[in-house]
Amino acid sequence: MRIVWMLLFLIGCQASAQEIQPGAERTDLYLSQLEGKTIGLICNHTSTVGELHLLDFLLNNKLAVKRVFSPEHGFRGNADAGEVVADQRDPKTGIEVVSLYGENKKPRADQLADLDVLIFDIQDVGVRFYTYISTMHYVMEACAQNNKPLFVFDRPNPNGDYIAGPVLKPEFRSFVGMHPIPVVHGCTVGELAQMMNGEGWLENEVACDLTVVPVANYTHDMPYSLPVKPSPNLPNDQSIRLYPSLCFFEATSASIGRGTYFPFQVIGYPDERMGDFQFTPESIDGMSKNPKQLGKLCYGVDLRTAPLDETFTLKYFLDFYHKFEDKSEFLTRERWFNLLAGTDELLKEIRAGKSLETIEKGWQKELDAYNTIRKNYLIYPDFN
Repeated sequence: MRIVWMLLFLIGCQASAQEIQPGAERTDLYLSQLEGKTIGLICNHTSTVGELHLLDFLLNNKLAVKRVFSPEHGFRGNADAGEVVADQRDPKTGIEVVSLYGENKKPRADQLADLDVLIFDIQDVGVRFYTYISTMHYVMEACAQNNKPLFVFDRPNPNGDYIAGPVLKPEFRSFVGMHPIPVVHGCTVGELAQMMNGEGWLENEVACDLTVVPVANYTHDMPYSLPVKPSPNLPNDQSIRLYPSLCFFEATSASIGRGTYFPFQVIGYPDERMGDFQFTPESIDGMSKNPKQLGKLCYGVDLRTAPLDETFTLKYFLDFYHKFEDKSEFLTRERWFNLLAGTDELLKEIRAGKSLETIEKGWQKELDAYNTIRKNYLIYPDFN
């Protein structure tokens, strides 16, 4: 069953001068439905209602939160990328926190048995390989398989004003890409959840009993500045906007600023031919414990003042790729690159020397087909 309070959303949109209001803050739409229920939360540090964490807000309203499930980076959002997050108890409330980023990425039946309803509330950045949407996928599957209803408290997408990049092929499905969507997919998590249900993307094409609490006063062409950084190495609007373009460097020997206070805003390598800008990655608690090129002076480019309206591009990757005489010295994790791309065709095109324009034009047919599907699940006015 799919429930979206479209009428209430449209009423909210009439007052366009009002501030954007995330689903979690539209308390009149969900508090009464949670009374008397035992609740499980899928949340992290971005799950806020005003100045309060969602967990604290629900407890203050005398609701019975039994268990918290946390994604990559942990409940408090301070674990490094890829770092295994252990189960624990929240020191403030004593509530059990179950990690969904480690051995178990999907809630088990025994972890859901004593719950009446689950709530997913995590700020996403609108990029296929950002793993919060993979966590949502597994939560939806678990809910469907165990007959548990799921509320998704929707939030704006800071990269929701366009779609771009290659569409994932099934053979490259992984936790950094589980769905046939482009690198920049142009959906909020609520819209994506509807798409996962409607397109039969969950295991055995099951459908989750889904309720989306929509954002008020939001359209896809609106810029949105996140009030809380979504993960340790996306500290500001600039890093979030550059993230889809620079993440491909994670498969290379080049640094994109992990180990600095401006990650995903610079590119460098210990070679003066890479550019005039200089930085040295260091170990920083809560951000990067062992970054690439640790302690080495890197030369490259500073993108901290790049236009915020810039969209996904391969131009930075191609620029560095062509500067390396030995390509294997640059591209050190070919399989990882292909998983991020969602296909091996992109790397083949790069190696064949195809131009940026030719490569990007090659995505258009798949993007058009995807966008036709996407429009069936939109909750908010689109960017075109």
